[in-house]
Amino acid sequence: MRKCCFGIPLAAPKLSQMKSIPLKTVDVFTTTPFKGNPVAVVLDASALTAVQMQQIASWTNLSETTFVLPVTAPGADYHLRIFTPGGELPFAGHPTIGTAHALLEAGQVTARDGVLVQQCGAGLVRLTVDDVPGGARWISFDLPTPTCTPLVGVQAEELSAIIGTPLAPGATPCLVDVGARWVIAQLPSAEAVLKCAPDFARMKVQDVKGRHTGVVIFGPYAPGAGARIEVRAFAPAHGINEDPVCGSGNGSLAAYLRHTGQADAFGHDFLATQGACVGRAGTLRLSISDDVIRVGGNAITCVDGAIRLP
Repeated sequence: MRKCCFGIPLAAPKLSQMKSIPLKTVDVFTTTPFKGNPVAVVLDASALTAVQMQQIASWTNLSETTFVLPVTAPGADYHLRIFTPGGELPFAGHPTIGTAHALLEAGQVTARDGVLVQQCGAGLVRLTVDDVPGGARWISFDLPTPTCTPLVGVQAEELSAIIGTPLAPGATPCLVDVGARWVIAQLPSAEAVLKCAPDFARMKVQDVKGRHTGVVIFGPYAPGAGARIEVRAFAPAHGINEDPVCGSGNGSLAAYLRHTGQADAFGHDFLATQGACVGRAGTLRLSISDDVIRVGGNAITCVDGAIRLP
């Protein structure tokens, strides 16, 4: 029981006095519950302050929690704010797909000619909704325009030391900014990605210093594998040592492939897998063209209820 400053017990708020806000927890980049990357979606955050949003995101302790707000930009279908346990992001991939899934499922939005437009800190983001007859729905987002900055010399050497393994020969790492700011490092193989054991404390220091969201590593599978690449994403500066399946990180590595002239070698439309090292099995579809990069995935709701606030 709570007490006032004089030590007198205060009654706890009754459930009937607490505000109830609809919330869904959606597993993204999977059709199997608990095998993707979950995002908590607060479906009506119009009465919440930024402080309350951060408190809720810290409490859910998921890599991201999203908050749906009334639109303020012409052409948008909904307005989204995205929080990690440690701060706010202007854009993130799996929360974008997960929120679109939650809003479509709740009937709060309707795709127009298969398209939704999300307003967020990175601006307006276009999503494509593809309902496959007899199959799972695919939702893809257009990656915000990326900015790629090579990391050379001491920076590249420090990155290799932090992730604890050599980079692919001739592959210069880059900082790719899509709202989220990912350092992209290419390894020689998918097997090298799976064996990687980064120094998270050292990575956190560098990411805070460089204002990075985190580090994404990837490497190719041998021909004939079910996926073209294996991916891992690390964000210790945001309280998440390893993100199970990361949309903006995968989009950023696709931008890296285009920037470094490797799109022809890897393919312009392929599957990536992520999450094996943390017990997940995420699958993403990456599409690369000169005009746009798209990141797609499935989603499934695992929790459908409400959050109570005093």
